Amino acid sequence: MKKSVLLGFLILSGLITNACPICDKQQPKLLRGITHGTGPESQWDYVIIGITVLIVLFSLFYSVKWLLRPGEKSENHIKNFIINLE
Repeated sequence: MKKSVLLGFLILSGLITNACPICDKQQPKLLRGITHGTGPESQWDYVIIGITVLIVLFSLFYSVKWLLRPGEKSENHIKNFIINLE
């Protein structure tokens, strides 16, 4: 059951994310078949997207890193107070 639901979701998401033929003609080669709309209006759009991607990747990296290994070693840290509370 889970496999069929997951397979159906993946197939539908693939169909939804494909661009229509009209939008496909308006996109530059880099984005053809991926997005809908008119596409980037200038080279600054690529710079803005690039900076945004870097910020998101940086945030994701440190979120996962500090979630897995927080690094608090102090005996007075609130984490230790809550863990040792009886």
